[in-house]
Amino acid sequence: MILNLRTLTTSLMIMLSLCASDSTARASSSSLSLPLQDTSSQPQDLTLEPAFWWVGMHNPELQLMLYSRDFPSLPQQLKVDIQGQGITLKSLEHTDNPHYLFINLDLSQAAPQTFELVISSTDLASKTNTPLYRLPYTLQARVKGSRERQGFSNKDVIYLITPDRFANGDTSNDNQADMLEQVATNSPSNSNHPYYPDARHGGDIAGISQHLAYLAKLGVTQLWINPLLENNQAQYSYHGYSITNLYRVDPRFGSNEDYKALVAKANKLGLGVIKDVVVNHIGSNHWWLNDLPSQDWLNDATKTQLHNRKSKPNLILSAETKSSAIKSSVTSPRFTSHRRTTVQDPYAAAQDHIDFVDGWFTDTMPDLNQSNPKLATYLIQNSIWWVEYAGLSGIREDTYSYADKAFLAKWSKAVMSEYPNFNIVGEEWTANPITVAYWQKGKINADGYTSDLPSLMDFPLYEKLIASLNEPESWDTGFIKLYEMLANDVVYADPSKLVLFEGNHDTNRIFSLVKENIDLYKMALTYILTAKRIPQLLYGTEVLMTSPTEGRHDGVVRSDFPGGFANSATNAFTGQGLSEPQRQAQQFVRTLLNYRKQSPALQSGDLLHFVPQDGVYVQFRCVLNAPLSAEQKAEALKSRIQNNSLTQHNACTQPSADKVMVIYNKNDKAVTLDINRFASVLGDSGAATDIISGKTVSLNQAITLPHAGVTILELKPNSKSKTKTKSPLNAALPSRQDSMLSRNQANALTRAHTNNSAINLAKHSTQKGTQS
Repeated sequence: MILNLRTLTTSLMIMLSLCASDSTARASSSSLSLPLQDTSSQPQDLTLEPAFWWVGMHNPELQLMLYSRDFPSLPQQLKVDIQGQGITLKSLEHTDNPHYLFINLDLSQAAPQTFELVISSTDLASKTNTPLYRLPYTLQARVKGSRERQGFSNKDVIYLITPDRFANGDTSNDNQADMLEQVATNSPSNSNHPYYPDARHGGDIAGISQHLAYLAKLGVTQLWINPLLENNQAQYSYHGYSITNLYRVDPRFGSNEDYKALVAKANKLGLGVIKDVVVNHIGSNHWWLNDLPSQDWLNDATKTQLHNRKSKPNLILSAETKSSAIKSSVTSPRFTSHRRTTVQDPYAAAQDHIDFVDGWFTDTMPDLNQSNPKLATYLIQNSIWWVEYAGLSGIREDTYSYADKAFLAKWSKAVMSEYPNFNIVGEEWTANPITVAYWQKGKINADGYTSDLPSLMDFPLYEKLIASLNEPESWDTGFIKLYEMLANDVVYADPSKLVLFEGNHDTNRIFSLVKENIDLYKMALTYILTAKRIPQLLYGTEVLMTSPTEGRHDGVVRSDFPGGFANSATNAFTGQGLSEPQRQAQQFVRTLLNYRKQSPALQSGDLLHFVPQDGVYVQFRCVLNAPLSAEQKAEALKSRIQNNSLTQHNACTQPSADKVMVIYNKNDKAVTLDINRFASVLGDSGAATDIISGKTVSLNQAITLPHAGVTILELKPNSKSKTKTKSPLNAALPSRQDSMLSRNQANALTRAHTNNSAINLAKHSTQKGTQS
């Protein structure tokens, strides 16, 4: 049974020359390219992960995991010789399962090469060695600039794709002999079949690749693709989150090489690719489940508690744990409580924390125990391997807080240390900004926990956006709730790095959530795309895809993209068959996205908003035309602290800034917007350009808003404003973090960058501020 299961993981099997073995060869569907290796006569009974590595990595250490049933039962009988240049064998590690061997190497002095790992069995009595395997292993050279790769940022717009549902570009790979689940036989002509929503539809990498030009023209710049790795489950495997092989692309999507080629092609069109990574759990049909590397490799209801007696001593053992009848983890998992606040709750019982972190999602998603150091290293290396191999520009980490938090800190630090300009966004699904803020890099937490995670999904602002758009306007409902939620940005280390979205593969469709009101839809998308965040859209949002509005309907939410499959009635790629509202929505999104691509104000500008009044909410995004000098930064910071104002020196108050004004209006009848309220921002700007219609709008009089909807105006400084001498005390600060500096820090900056006269002014200002 073990050997049959191994055929499911042939892309991880390094087909290596076998010594002293008569194992029967099995068919290989390996998709890994191993240069300089002859795979014609290599063994089928050994798994080696990762399949290859690179020299010149920031972390020169490499852990190899080998699995073979031919290993001797006593670990001390195994001997490993390295036949290569500059490679140091640091140590061999074993577990309670003798079928696994972990080899730790130091590659700091190694050059690109293919070397041999010679593994022998030693007779302890006679001290004679019997060769088991001679394993050629390749160390590749890194692509130039790999370490300096640029991750996704505020300049980008992310487009989320569920690959099985986007486009079927290669029908020949729909069904695979070694895959348990086949594409639905009724697909796609009989999509009303009750099992169709949760079945496989056949979308693949080829389908995405064939439509990259559409995505580039639409104006998105990053593709977040739901997991493409092998999910060899009997059913409900299309979503990708029950991974059964962490080093192999699911053959129904394509191959490893297809994925790498997709990224390269996307890059040429200005599109980056973000990989959806899962470190919390695996699929129940993963080959580990048939012969676990160790008893503590998984978390479960009984063994986990026994293991945690040392690592988590505050845990009070239950009667079930003390019982001698220990059940199998596979048949008796404990399911997660989903109580994510227990991670940082100062009053939480230890057992409640364990129930959340160590519980399984379902019986088909075994929960990994990342406190096991070998598994932790395995998962870290796997993430880095894919970034390096495929040329990725980001990672989206699924179910972030469900994993061991000490491991998460180590994992995020390892990835970001390897790629300093990279980016990772974690999923923390909660409406509480305090819970989200806990995980971001730079956050000072009461329990001392630190993280290297740059970004998180902004679920609190997303949920408030949906609620506020659907509520009637009053003193304490509607836009005001969105306004006040944004004020909670004070709890984040860097709120601008959060990813804000209008929907994802787990949420109901935005057009349906706003009751198919096209004006509210445009407001929602405008808010996402103009917020001081990294924006993300779900595939099909641009053509008004719909879903139920209550409860979870994953299969329906992840419906086929129009035109991506044979016999589609409409084709969003070409526009054929789209309704007029769909055409208008698609053009609206395309216009706004492509404007954003060339707007520094929307990409990195300051944000200033005004309290909503009478159903109208106004925001500004603004950026200076020239960077501030060190002296200007110091003076502006000092002045900001002295005057106790966070927005006094916002770029939006500077006449020399480029500005975008966004007006959200819920009134069905025509209203007049008195622009005198915004004089501090508008200054002497006499006109603006509507970026959707291209029309000129006068700012010398009140603005008439004829009906509900959103108006987006571009304001340019006049020539006189551009030539004015900037006063350092009226200069904007480029970073919100600067405003958090203390008075002493501000004065230190002033002393370092100003003359003696400025020093005296700084001292006087400090004294005045202290006395007040």
